[in-house]
Amino acid sequence: MGGFGVNLNTTGLGLGSGIDVQATVNQLVQAAEAPEQAMKQEQQLFTSQASALNNLNSLLNALQTAVTALQGPDGQLNAAAATSSNSTVVTATANPGATLGTHSVTVAQVATVSSYYTAELASAGTTFGTGQFTLQVGTGTPATITVDNTDNTLNGLAAYINNNSQSLGVTANVISDTSGSRLSLTSNTSGAPGDLQVSGNTTGLSFTKAATGANASFTLDGVPLSSSTNSVTTALPGVTLNLVGTSSSPVSVSITPDANQATAAMNSFVSAYNAVVQAINTQFTYTQGGTQPPLFSDNTLAQVQQTLANDVNYAIPGSSGPTTLATFGVNVQQDGTLSVDTGKLSTALTGNFSAVQSFFQSATNGFAANFSNDLTNLTDPTKGALYIDLQGIGQNQAAVTQQISDFQATIAQQQQAWTQQFSQVNATLQTLPVLLSQIDSQLGITSSSSTGSVL
Repeated sequence: MGGFGVNLNTTGLGLGSGIDVQATVNQLVQAAEAPEQAMKQEQQLFTSQASALNNLNSLLNALQTAVTALQGPDGQLNAAAATSSNSTVVTATANPGATLGTHSVTVAQVATVSSYYTAELASAGTTFGTGQFTLQVGTGTPATITVDNTDNTLNGLAAYINNNSQSLGVTANVISDTSGSRLSLTSNTSGAPGDLQVSGNTTGLSFTKAATGANASFTLDGVPLSSSTNSVTTALPGVTLNLVGTSSSPVSVSITPDANQATAAMNSFVSAYNAVVQAINTQFTYTQGGTQPPLFSDNTLAQVQQTLANDVNYAIPGSSGPTTLATFGVNVQQDGTLSVDTGKLSTALTGNFSAVQSFFQSATNGFAANFSNDLTNLTDPTKGALYIDLQGIGQNQAAVTQQISDFQATIAQQQQAWTQQFSQVNATLQTLPVLLSQIDSQLGITSSSSTGSVL
């Protein structure tokens, strides 16, 4: 009777040892995740676009501020400078928009501040008699000061008065030298309204009047005027006259355009404009083989660029032809930025300042108003071109983010299914040797046999 045997002890398929389920599943997941990389790159592009647009918006807002300085009544282009022919008698400052002109000022008397001082004591801590005295500032209500054994020294009395300085209208100081110490009382208000009076003194500490509060007396363009302070703000609208000394001869005070501030405003505008243009140029700069800027194909950026180019080349018809920035020495360069011819600008500001102001601030067609309106439309936080562009980018970014999230959820489910599937395969491979051994045993073949037959 013949027989045969079959050797099922196969190698190379993970029999017995099984397979690395985690490594196998990780390889499958890595391959399946390949499409996600493109989505993440798209998401990063949207992030870069939003960042670039927000930066551009900030630069445009800075430009708006610079344009306002050329346009607004309180801006630097309306700044005025005040000069005096004799600064030892009168100085002056002028607010933007002050009426230009030259004025004659004669100061007969400056405003004085009323003061008292006491008799000298050995030191600031030397005691004197208790009692009381009365302080009165101008026509104000008299205030009685009671001196007892808690404040009957110069230091103590000064501390009490200064703690109540606002209500009393007086400031106290202890003045000391090699001879001793004195108490000084000074009115908080200058001129006649602040004239100080000390009366009803029963303390034994004598008071002497050092100065009487008197109003300033001066003439402005021949008109006699009086002021309780030496800082006169009401005589000329927008101008502060500071009376320093007296003079029998008139002092000339001139209010003129402040060319320095106007120049600074022009330079600030040019710098802010150039910052915007350079940011735009960067987005439109692409070299072969390089990385394309995030806004390279953005239509809104092209719209901003065209609007700014139109605004900066804005022309206002004049008697001798259109007036442009170039008229005042501000020129457009090849890359779209601006440059300043300082000599030409200085000549325009000093020689024909009114023409410069008219160009920028004309109520009907001024350069600054036109520019400002366009900037407002571009940067409007609810309906401006940049806002709409950012809204669209934000929506696209949200959609890609959701797409990535959904894709990752699908991969997670697939990973779970693969893990379960290959875990079952692994379990099967690990039990096959036992099963094969059992089959071999049933066939009467030892596990060490190879193929053959038994006779």
